[in-house]
Amino acid sequence: MIKAGIIGSTGYAGQELVRLLLGHKEAEIVWYGSRSYIDKRYSDIFGNMFEIVDAKCLEENMERLAEQADVIFTATPQGLCASLVNEEILSRTRMIDLSADFRIKDVATYEKWYGIEHESPEYIQEAVYGLCEINREQIRGKRLIANPGCYTTCSILSLYPLVKEGVIDTDSIIIDAKSGTSGAGRGAKINNLYCEINENIKAYGVTTHRHTPEIEEQLGYACGKQIVLSFTPHLVPMNRGILVTAYGNLTRDYSYEEIRSIYDRYYGKEYFVRVLDRDVLPETRWVEGSNYVDVNFKLDERTKRVVVMGALDNLVKGAAGQAVQNMNLVFGLAETMGLEQVPMFP
Repeated sequence: MIKAGIIGSTGYAGQELVRLLLGHKEAEIVWYGSRSYIDKRYSDIFGNMFEIVDAKCLEENMERLAEQADVIFTATPQGLCASLVNEEILSRTRMIDLSADFRIKDVATYEKWYGIEHESPEYIQEAVYGLCEINREQIRGKRLIANPGCYTTCSILSLYPLVKEGVIDTDSIIIDAKSGTSGAGRGAKINNLYCEINENIKAYGVTTHRHTPEIEEQLGYACGKQIVLSFTPHLVPMNRGILVTAYGNLTRDYSYEEIRSIYDRYYGKEYFVRVLDRDVLPETRWVEGSNYVDVNFKLDERTKRVVVMGALDNLVKGAAGQAVQNMNLVFGLAETMGLEQVPMFP
């Protein structure tokens, strides 16, 4: 059994990690870490865990945890993991970081977009970007994984085949994305109160959202050059879900069959990426509670553009599910283990 510890187990992504790992036949949770609920029963915080989890929350003691756990998940705000990681810990255990601390390879870019100093830049180059469908072979057996963000996972997987194959002009990419409120975390914030969110939709982080450089960097690796794109997120009044609609100018005239064959070549054998049938558009309700990503595209012959769409559950494939998928790869398990839940509906 893989002994797993979770730092930040009482956040939304942390609780989703608990839910998924409890159903994983090769993993056992040995540490429910929390800064806000030390010594409080986990099931008192999350009633869905009543008579399922009897453990109490423990402090965020990385040194003690590294002695007990084969893998540590850090579902924490930016900066915390970077402040805690060191060689002694990494020599004892594996780490899968759900924050952005090790996703961006350029320290100056990270510090500019996140507004904090990176406290362990010496580990940035070692960390593997944990987008499993693209970096599968690099992830296997590694000790430090940077789990991608929710917007980035959906955006990159939707666009990657077309960027990699030169189908779209990368200077023309515009990404319009929408997220449920759980993407903002569990912390109390005025902008996330019911009366602020209900019956409302709004853009936020316009031109400044922190996932922008992550998307640009990873898509840049796909085409071998620097990419600058427009990314605008929106907050919608639902609990879960990411919907991405991206636009790009075609580099030549393409038929539906040509582009479809590209998607099939990249994702035809992928378990968690579902390329939908022609004219069937992704919807968040059809992936809720699952590790699936639904993608599709439409050609706009009038404007010579392609419109690419993707949908995922931000707490599963956008966070905890992808982290478990990474754990499976790191430890040589079947990649789908513990993640084969059918999407929930309604």
